[in-house]
Amino acid sequence: MRKNKAVMIGAGLANMAAAVYLIQEGHWSGDAITFYALDQHGSNDGDTTDAVTDEYWNKNHPMENTKGYVARGGRMLNYRTYVDLMDLLDRIPSATEKGMTAAEDTRDFDAKHRTFDKARLLEGSRGILESGKLGFNNTDRLLLTKLIMMPDSQETVLDNVTIADYFQDDPHFFETNFWFMWETTFAFRTKSSAQELRRYMHQMIYEFTQIEHLVGVNRTRYNQYESIMLPLINYLKEQGCQLILNRRVTDFIFKETPMNDEITVTGLKMTNTETNEVENIKIDNDTAVIFTNGSITDSATLGDYDHAAPENMDYGAASSLWKQATNHFYNLGNPDKFFADRDASEWVSFTLTTKNHLLLNEITRITNQLPGNALNSFISTEPITPLNQKDVNMSIVVHHQPHFTSQKPNETVLWGYFLYPRRHGEFVDKPYIEMTGKDMALELIGQLSKVDPGPINIKDRQTEILDSIINNIPVYMPYASALFNNRAKTDRPEVIPDHSTNLAFTGEFVEQPYQMIFTEQSAVRSGEIAAYHFAGIPMNRLVKTPRYDKDIKTLIRATKKMFD
Repeated sequence: MRKNKAVMIGAGLANMAAAVYLIQEGHWSGDAITFYALDQHGSNDGDTTDAVTDEYWNKNHPMENTKGYVARGGRMLNYRTYVDLMDLLDRIPSATEKGMTAAEDTRDFDAKHRTFDKARLLEGSRGILESGKLGFNNTDRLLLTKLIMMPDSQETVLDNVTIADYFQDDPHFFETNFWFMWETTFAFRTKSSAQELRRYMHQMIYEFTQIEHLVGVNRTRYNQYESIMLPLINYLKEQGCQLILNRRVTDFIFKETPMNDEITVTGLKMTNTETNEVENIKIDNDTAVIFTNGSITDSATLGDYDHAAPENMDYGAASSLWKQATNHFYNLGNPDKFFADRDASEWVSFTLTTKNHLLLNEITRITNQLPGNALNSFISTEPITPLNQKDVNMSIVVHHQPHFTSQKPNETVLWGYFLYPRRHGEFVDKPYIEMTGKDMALELIGQLSKVDPGPINIKDRQTEILDSIINNIPVYMPYASALFNNRAKTDRPEVIPDHSTNLAFTGEFVEQPYQMIFTEQSAVRSGEIAAYHFAGIPMNRLVKTPRYDKDIKTLIRATKKMFD
C-alpha cells in the first residue's frame, strides 16, 4: 500500500537503506522520514571507547578505563554476493574520501590491500596448518552435496534441524578443516540452523575453492561505522531525515478490526531513555512503519582492561517489541526461537588497542603475513567439545592500520572473539565470559606462543606487550549468533506480512527468499523491499541476486575442491 511518509524503528543498516531507496527511487523528501533508535551505531559499529560508554546498553555498567577503541563485531564483505549493499554504497558519498562514493572508497582500498590469508588455522605443535586440505571423508561429502543440491522448494525439510542434527551420524565433519574455517568465517555453531547452513552453501559455494585464503573477502577502508554507517548518516541528515536517538519503542498500538488479522499500526509508545518519560506517537494513514525486529548487538555490554563485561539479561529492545506484536497477530514469527536460547547465540569479543606496534609485529612474525584483515583461528590442543573433539578456541582479525580515522600513527587496534564464551581458557583458567581485558590479552599471547616458530618465543616478551596495551575491551553479546539459531521458515516474518497495510519488517530476523543472513546483503535487501513496497515501485526492479548454486562451472570447481 503506497505511502508518503515513514517512521523507522531502529537506525541500523537495513532501515537506513530503506530511507535511501525511498528518497532516490521513490522520490520522497527526506523530511518525510523519521528514525527512532537507541543509538546510531547499529551492528556495523566501531568508535572510540569513550564515545559509546554512555549509550543505552552501557550506561548502567560504568567503565573505569575508557581509552582506546571498541568494535563489538566486524563483518566481511563479498562483492560477488553483496550486490544490494554495493548498490546502496554507490548511491552515497564516502565520509572520508573526497570525490568517491562509499562503494568506490571500499573498492579503491580493497584493490590496494587484497586479502590473502597465509595463516587461517593454527594449532599448537603444528603451527600454521595446510588448511587448503578440507579434510572431508566420503560421508562428509555426501551430506554436504545433499545440502548443496537441495532445491529451494524442499528447504522446509530442514525446519527445526540443527547442524548437529544434520550431521548426527557423521561426527567426523566437526573435525575437518572445512568446519573450523566455516564456523569461524561466518560464526556458525553446532546448534545453529541447518536450513541456514544450506543457504550459505548455495550463496557462498564459490568459497569452497578459496576459503583457506579468504581471497573472496573484501574489506572497508576503516571500521564499518566510519566506512558504511557514517556515510549513510551524513547523507540522510543532509536530505532532511530526522534521527531521534535515546528512544526505546515499547509498544505498537494496532487498529482493531472485526477479523483481527488486518495489521495496521495507529500509534507507538516509547520511552525517552535519557529522561525516562513516556512518549506517544500517532501514525496516520499516510505513514509507513518500518521496523528492524531484532538486533544482534541488543543487550551487549562492555568491560575494560581490569573488568569483565557483565551479563545483561534483557531480552532485547527490538525483540521485545517484536514479541509484543506477535501477541496480537499469528503470522509475525516467533522471537523466542532467536532470543530465548543464549546457549546457542552468545559470544564474547574484544578490541585491543596498543600504544606501539610490538604485538602487531609479533603476530606478523608468527603468522608470516602483514596486517590486513586476515582471520587467524587457533585450534585447541585438547578435545573441548561435547563430542570430545578439538575445536577453535579463539579467532583474531588484525586489521590494516589505521582502523579508525583518529588513531595515532603509533597505535594498533586488533579484534578477536570467542564463539563459545562458557568454555575455559587454556592459559587463563576462567570461562571467557568472566575474563577481563587483561585476561584476554594473556590468553591471546598464550595461543600465539603455542604456534610461535621462534627463535625467541612471544611469551618471553609478555611483560613488554602488556605494558604496551592502552586498553582491551571485552564485549559480551548474548544474541551475536541469534540469527543463526535453529528455526523453521515460519519463525521469521516476511518483510511485508500478509494483511499488513503499513507495517514492514527489516534486518536479519525476516524471511526473504534465498537470502542468507548475518550479512549486510540481506539487511540492505530487506530495506530495499520495504521501500519499494511503500513507494509503489515494482519488485522486478530490485537488484538482481546472483545464483552461484546454479552455475555449472562454480559447482564443478567446488566438487573438485571437495576431493582434494
